[in-house]
Amino acid sequence: MNMRSHCFNIVALFIAFFTLACVAGGAHAQYPGFGDPGARQVGGGADGLIPVDANVDGGTIPMGATAQVVVRFRNDGSQPVQTGLIRLYPSSTVSAETALNQCQGEALPAGAECAIAMSVKGLQSGPWRVEMLMTHSGRTRLVAATLSGVVEVGGDGSDKVASDIEALPEEIDFGSLKASQTLVEPVILRNITSTAIDITKIYIDTSEQAGYTLKTECATLQAGQACMAIVSWSPKLKGRSSGVIVIEHTGPTGLTSVPLKGEYDPDDVDEAEIFPRAVPGKGLLVSSQTELDFGEDVETASTITVSLVNAGDADLMLSDIKIPGSDNGVSFKNDGCAAGTVLEPIEACPLTITWSPTRVGSIIDDVQVTHNGARGVLVLPVRGMAVSTVSQDQKAIVLSGAGAGTGSGVTSSSGGRSSSDGGDDGIASNQKNARSENEKRVLQSSSTGLTNPASSLDGYKITSFSSNRAIINGPGGSRIVFDDEEIVIGGVPWFVLIQRNGIEFLHQGQRVLLLFDKSLSSINRVSASSSSGSSGSSGSSSSSSNNDGG
Repeated sequence: MNMRSHCFNIVALFIAFFTLACVAGGAHAQYPGFGDPGARQVGGGADGLIPVDANVDGGTIPMGATAQVVVRFRNDGSQPVQTGLIRLYPSSTVSAETALNQCQGEALPAGAECAIAMSVKGLQSGPWRVEMLMTHSGRTRLVAATLSGVVEVGGDGSDKVASDIEALPEEIDFGSLKASQTLVEPVILRNITSTAIDITKIYIDTSEQAGYTLKTECATLQAGQACMAIVSWSPKLKGRSSGVIVIEHTGPTGLTSVPLKGEYDPDDVDEAEIFPRAVPGKGLLVSSQTELDFGEDVETASTITVSLVNAGDADLMLSDIKIPGSDNGVSFKNDGCAAGTVLEPIEACPLTITWSPTRVGSIIDDVQVTHNGARGVLVLPVRGMAVSTVSQDQKAIVLSGAGAGTGSGVTSSSGGRSSSDGGDDGIASNQKNARSENEKRVLQSSSTGLTNPASSLDGYKITSFSSNRAIINGPGGSRIVFDDEEIVIGGVPWFVLIQRNGIEFLHQGQRVLLLFDKSLSSINRVSASSSSGSSGSSGSSSSSSNNDGG
């Protein structure tokens, strides 16, 4: 073959190849064998489902906070893809869970995208990383994505591990306690994750002498839900105390703790004041005087009246009034403050204390008033100095109160007397009738408004006594009283009846008897001596006559 024939064959071959290439290019749509070999695989492209960004920057997350990070996926094949199970592999500095999955459900069409949102919580300061694996129906059957970032250190520089249960406050400091009382502080427990968490156990780990107690009803916390725990501190020992609240739960960290601390430094105990401090919702009993001082040189019966006032904001009831000393002559009257008396706020009642000295010298006693108010008892000291005694046998006796009419007491008192003036029976009968009428008139007279007329006779005693007159001595000096006559004592008009054993005073329905101590009478001693001498003389005469007769 010559050179010319050889060149012609080469040109013909080139034209045939060019023609075939054009025909193949025009028939590409009808003959898939001329296309991309990967287009003939089930599931579309080379991978099917791929991440839009294989390395997602999650940014900076504050420690203890939760951030939402979104990962996008695209179906890069020509066939729909169905997604499956998602698995997360976080580093130790964070916890991660799926918050929203838009890729599940219906199959993802070719070329479409879907998003998956994940909640990432910072547990410890430092870099963090989360590897995500998801299965699908594409050719590779598995797709991966990486999330990364940094956990930011808190403001206090602490790098402690944060929990899924947030405690507010993070620490309870009761401070320094001076008084003996119980302090109470609340702790808020909040679920800061996007799923429910069960609190399986909550308790305080401390010593028995620390005095911490816990009360709570926390159980299951939904996302963002909170509950409250109450911590009480009643210290038993002086000094510092500490403890920790332990919360065990089903979250990723499984544990939350709250430190407790406090210091008990009680003040020195002082002596109790007479009047306590007011307490809300309680009555407070106070007195117009802090001490009942009768003074010095007391010779007769003396009386002091004080006001007992309810200075609280609630009703107060007096339970009992007592005087411990029983033989020193101190007594009180029940016509003012008495057991069972109820005092409303700012209401008062009078308490009258009388001292009739039974011995010479000083008195040290107290009045005890028990009630249902603050502290429960009011103690009033009783002090004084006596230079003379008051006979308790000559003390006035109240026979009947106001409103009493003539009764057996008047009749017996009058009927027991005999006429000392002599005369016939008619004259004596007329005198008795007139006296009885006077008694009725005095007893039945109307009241003048005096609450306790008998108190005007306190301290009086009989120093001289006869059948129709007597001398009494008391705070107002010596007075002569006559039988069946009226006398004014202490501003009170009294009708006088002299009895065989004393003097009876009548005023507007009230009868008071003042007894006479017969051992003080010189006539009684002379009579006793005369009776003794007469008996001796009679005995001698009888003996003499017996001797004579013998």
